[in-house]
Amino acid sequence: MRELVVSLPDEGLLEELGEIPGVEWVAWELDGPAPRAHLDIVVPPYWGGAELLERLDGTSVGLVQWQSIGYNGVDAHLPAGIPLANAATVHEASTAELALALLLAAQRGIPEFVRDGEAHRWDLRTFPSVADRRVLIVGYGGVGKAIDARLAGFEAHVTRLARTARTDRDLSGNPVEVRGFDRLAESLAEAEIAILAVPLTPETTGLIDAAALAAMPDGALLVNVARGRVVDTAALVRELESGRLRAALDVTDPEPLPADHPLWSCANALITPHAGGDSTAMLPRVVDLIRRQVARMQAGERPENLVLEG
Repeated sequence: MRELVVSLPDEGLLEELGEIPGVEWVAWELDGPAPRAHLDIVVPPYWGGAELLERLDGTSVGLVQWQSIGYNGVDAHLPAGIPLANAATVHEASTAELALALLLAAQRGIPEFVRDGEAHRWDLRTFPSVADRRVLIVGYGGVGKAIDARLAGFEAHVTRLARTARTDRDLSGNPVEVRGFDRLAESLAEAEIAILAVPLTPETTGLIDAAALAAMPDGALLVNVARGRVVDTAALVRELESGRLRAALDVTDPEPLPADHPLWSCANALITPHAGGDSTAMLPRVVDLIRRQVARMQAGERPENLVLEG
C-alpha cells in the first residue's frame, strides 16, 4: 500500500478523518511555506480564493482536492503540472435545497410576510404557487439534476436546458429531454420561473443578458444559484427597478455585494450571501470524498472528479 502525505486546512477535517493506515495528515492553510517538499494531496481552504494556489509553486504536489464544485479562474493560479479535482458530490444537495428555498420564499411572499411580522401587521395577500408553474432549469449537471429531483413533488411543469441538447436521465433514472443553449430565448419566454445552475465558463459568462431578461414574461422569477457573472447585473437591476421581473439570488456580481449596491434596494429581490453549498452536509461529504481520493491514490488509480490534468 502506498504511503501518502495529505495536507488539510483546518482542525475540523483532521478530527473527522481520523487515522487512516498509510496516511500522514499535516495541517496547512496555504498560509506559509509548504510543510513537506512533496504532498500527495493538498486540500486548500474552502474560502480564500484561487490565488492561494500560487503558494504551491515550488512544491511537488500529486493532486489538489478543491472543496467547491466550481473551479473557474483556478487555472490562472495553479502552477503548471499539478492536477486538480473538484468537489462534485459534496454541494449538489445543499445548493439544490437553497434553490428551492429561494424559489418557495419568493413565490409564496415570505419576505413580505417577514416584513409584516416585524411591523406587527396582519395583511392577507395572495401570492403565486409553484404548482402548475412553468419552471426552466438552466444547467443540467449535478446541481441541475438535484434541483429537478426536489421539484418533482411540487407539481410544476419543468423544462431542462444545457449547453448541449440531448436525452439525459434524471436522478430517478427516467429519460428527460434537455434543450440546448440555442433554445435559451425561446425557453425563457415560456418560463414563469428560471433557475440558473450552470458552471461559469466563457460561454456562460453574461448568458443572462439584457436580451435574455427581456425575453422573460412579466412577473417571472429568476433564481440564481450558479455564479453571479452568469447574469448581467446592471440589466437585472433595471428589470427589478421597473418591477417587471423578480429575483432570488444566492450569487451576485460583484461579490460580496457592496452595502450601497442598488440590488439591495430592490424590494422584489431576495438575496443570500453565496450560502448554497455551506451547510452541515458539507463536512461529512468532503470527508467521504477525501477518503475516496486517498483510497484511489493508494491503489494507484485515477483520482475522482479530475477536472484539470496538470
